[in-house]
Amino acid sequence: MNLFFAVPALIVVSRWLWPLPLPLWLKMPVGLLMLVASQFHLWSRLSSGSVFAPEFPQPVVILFNWAFGALLLLAVFQLVVDLGALLTMAVRREMIREPAALRYAIAGLAALLAGIGVANALRVPPVKDVTVAIRDLPPSFDGYRIVQLTDLHISRLFTPEWAQAVVDRTNAAGADLIVVTGDFIDGSVEMRRNDVAPLQHLRAPDGVYAIPGNHEYFFDYGAWMRHLSGMGFHMLTNAHAVIERGGDRLVVAGVTDLSAPSVGEAGPDLPLALRGAPAGAPIILLDHQPRKAGDAAARGVALQLSGHTHGGMIRGLDGLVARGNAGFVSGRYAVGSMTLYVSNGTGLWPGFALRLGVPSEITRFTLRPME
Repeated sequence: MNLFFAVPALIVVSRWLWPLPLPLWLKMPVGLLMLVASQFHLWSRLSSGSVFAPEFPQPVVILFNWAFGALLLLAVFQLVVDLGALLTMAVRREMIREPAALRYAIAGLAALLAGIGVANALRVPPVKDVTVAIRDLPPSFDGYRIVQLTDLHISRLFTPEWAQAVVDRTNAAGADLIVVTGDFIDGSVEMRRNDVAPLQHLRAPDGVYAIPGNHEYFFDYGAWMRHLSGMGFHMLTNAHAVIERGGDRLVVAGVTDLSAPSVGEAGPDLPLALRGAPAGAPIILLDHQPRKAGDAAARGVALQLSGHTHGGMIRGLDGLVARGNAGFVSGRYAVGSMTLYVSNGTGLWPGFALRLGVPSEITRFTLRPME
């Protein structure tokens, strides 16, 4: 992985920095800094033992994300410029030199976009409203509101102050039920105990339900399940709960993550999660990854809420991310008679925290009967 992430830096050093009319004594340290920035994930592993948990002060993590993002963008821009130069030379049949002013311009653009991307990632998301029509929705659940948080990735980057602001905005959204569809954290319970503490203040009349995401399995899964349960989360690990209103019922089910078997834990088991659920009651399924949405639709699930993809993070990458997630990456999808909603995420992995054209969200669903 470290060599893979060094590739953009090597492209920038060889194709952008080296041809610039700058003295060697300046090029050498600038090139070295670029290589250092490209190894952000190596430094993260050295800081905590895990590539997923950079244990540096927040300003350092922000700086690394900006520098790493700027390198990636500049590498892409330089390759585009090189391709344009090659095409121009093929048409004109003569050699051309890429002007230094153009190189400085694309570097400035990369730095600016990376800064905007990090700022977008770090914001406290607004509440996004989504109305979902549910077949056979009981009358007492008409207008029922569910707020989804997902991919919080609480860490050195997404701090307790950020978490508290998310909690305040979520609690103010007037939800009947709050759900968290995984990836609460990046780090162990010992590392994140104080950072996640604000989440225990989430409040909704019908409770707060949650499932694990893949990142919970990267650390001590059992410890996290105990800790989150102790904070008041109803963890639906291949299980369901029944919400009742005036004799009407709504099922909220949850499954574990697809990555669970790789660490010896129980994988997602939808039949087990739905065992004993009341017949005829609409089913809301929490599944961190959207890849198995077809299976959920076949089991009669009315609405599946997922995350994991971060919406692709950067417009243009969404198609690539969709390929690894059965074509699902962001927003609403009709899967048979089921509605699948894939949230862009509330936070973001601190190892690549950029958002360009893919805003974070706190999602408020209003359930309506299907006409």
